[in-house]
Amino acid sequence: MPNIASALKEEIARVARKEVRMEIETLKKQSVQHRSAIAALRREIAALQKAVRQLSKLDSRKMSTAEAAPSDEGGPRRRFSASRVAAHRAKLGLSAADYGTLVGVSGQTIYHWEQGKARPRAAQLENLAAVRSLGRPEIAERLGH
Repeated sequence: MPNIASALKEEIARVARKEVRMEIETLKKQSVQHRSAIAALRREIAALQKAVRQLSKLDSRKMSTAEAAPSDEGGPRRRFSASRVAAHRAKLGLSAADYGTLVGVSGQTIYHWEQGKARPRAAQLENLAAVRSLGRPEIAERLGH
């Protein structure tokens, strides 16, 4: 009797292993499919992010070109240089807040322009050009010094 019981036990274990193996194979196949789909999605995301970066660079170039383009009044084309703004402010001996008051912006905006973190808009470029054409007496008069 013990032989029949042990043989039956071994056969049940063998059939159970076979069933488990088939289930695991199915799960492995699904896992491989999911992993390949995830990898494809990651590649697609990377390509889309690259395209977005390229478009934003192109857009920023177009915007800077549009800002530097002549105004509607047909005025001269204005260029911007962060180092020239800093040099002009230092030459006049003005704080960023005072220089910003002359241009019509805040002192923090002047700092951002000088550090290259931001660029002035077309109207602000005109104001910068107007301030550059002023002498020390006119600047002192406008600031009330």
